[in-house]
Amino acid sequence: MKKKLNLSGAFAIVLALLILAVFVPINMIFNYSDKVYDLTPSKKYSLDPKTEEILDATADKQIEVYFLNTLFNLKNEPNALPLYHTFMELDKRDNITLTCFDPNENAELAQSLNPSGVLEVSMNDIFVKCGDVIRQISGNLWQTDSAGIEVYAGENLIAGAIHVVASGNLPTIYFLSGYSDKTLDEDYSSYANSVRADNYAVKELDLSTVDSVPKETVIVCLTAPTRDISVSDREKLSQYIDNGGAVQMFLPPCETSGRFENIEYLLAKFEIGMDYNILNETNTNWMLNNNDNEQDGKYFRVSYPSASEDYSEDLTTAINDLVMNGVYVSGTANTRSFYPLTDSSEMMEKASVMENLPTDMNSGEYTVESIPMGGDESTKELARQKSYEPLIMGYYSYNKQTGAKLFVLGSDEAIDNISIPAVITPDMLPPLFGTRRLSQFSNTWLYNSDVDMGIQNKFNSYDTMHFESGKEASSAIRIFIFVPAVFAVIGVAVWLKRRYA
Repeated sequence: MKKKLNLSGAFAIVLALLILAVFVPINMIFNYSDKVYDLTPSKKYSLDPKTEEILDATADKQIEVYFLNTLFNLKNEPNALPLYHTFMELDKRDNITLTCFDPNENAELAQSLNPSGVLEVSMNDIFVKCGDVIRQISGNLWQTDSAGIEVYAGENLIAGAIHVVASGNLPTIYFLSGYSDKTLDEDYSSYANSVRADNYAVKELDLSTVDSVPKETVIVCLTAPTRDISVSDREKLSQYIDNGGAVQMFLPPCETSGRFENIEYLLAKFEIGMDYNILNETNTNWMLNNNDNEQDGKYFRVSYPSASEDYSEDLTTAINDLVMNGVYVSGTANTRSFYPLTDSSEMMEKASVMENLPTDMNSGEYTVESIPMGGDESTKELARQKSYEPLIMGYYSYNKQTGAKLFVLGSDEAIDNISIPAVITPDMLPPLFGTRRLSQFSNTWLYNSDVDMGIQNKFNSYDTMHFESGKEASSAIRIFIFVPAVFAVIGVAVWLKRRYA
């Protein structure tokens, strides 16, 4: 019998080679052109139409985007691909310049993005700049939604930063005038300039001349009042707080006739009470030098309590890291103390940001004397009772229901020109400079500078199956395993039978 010639194997090989010859070059061409076809449900690798609108609206502005890493690292990290493609789309714009660099290799460029030295510049940070206005985006490009799914929020944050720097409308911090003998220009100009370097507008505001707190306000600052605020201004500030406003208070002790009832009213909205005293450290080990370079009990070391795992807010980790590394001293001067009116609750979270130090970590003994100052007879007795006790000289308080926030210190020395000169050298840092940094860091906490442009977060899409019971799931598993296995066995049997046909 004549044997049949079987060319099926050779034909399959030739066909495979032809397919490779066609598709390999095509794949190489597409890989070289970096062309992307975004088939993801949330369009992870494409710009949102709202982002396109923002970019079109700012096309007449020269915008610089700095990424503190390399694009190569982004492109080769699957989870970072949405950010990589965001940068690629931005780079296509004629008015946008994208610069990617390693801050460890180009420290000079990194420093130019942080002229004030206040920001913590690190790998993977993004800076968006237009003219003299700079916005930093750090560490929150990927977030977790309510379902516990990680989403990419970087496009919304970058678009918001572009919108802000291109508009030139900086968030405004208003220092209230009319209640202190000190002024922004005369007494707090050095601190105000540091805050301006963080891209805030800093202005004075006389509340009696306006009907309400201006809309562009992001923080209201009350500094060193020597008299109580008016009932009218109290109501304006109360409405601002009820609407989620942020308030910063520096309330040093002063001689007054009676209590600051309206200021106490505002503090009580954050469940904080104010002592009418001035604190004096009697332990020479904790005393610091005053402005005349003489050891003074009114100037003393303090602690910035570490953030608690039980609370959501953290104002002290950054400054404590700097203190631990010997960059700053944790000190205060001419301060009063505060106390909580209630414990923290689900609605109101509050915690200390500054406390006096014990004689040693194990003794539990304290050496700060509480001397009455201002107030009335009842506050004087309370002040005397607080001598040689653990005391709190600063608080943060956060109303989780309204979003209102408070940062309060019992002193203004750390932001005063007399205590902190305009020119500071690294080898001669003032002892209160750590508390100034804490105050500056609190601005970031009080006002979240990220602008929500309404751009949806991008997410991974996963196909899922839901079963009513374990039995139903087991049946499905058997179907998906055994049915394909049966077909595979049948296919192999047919092939074995007919392979020589």
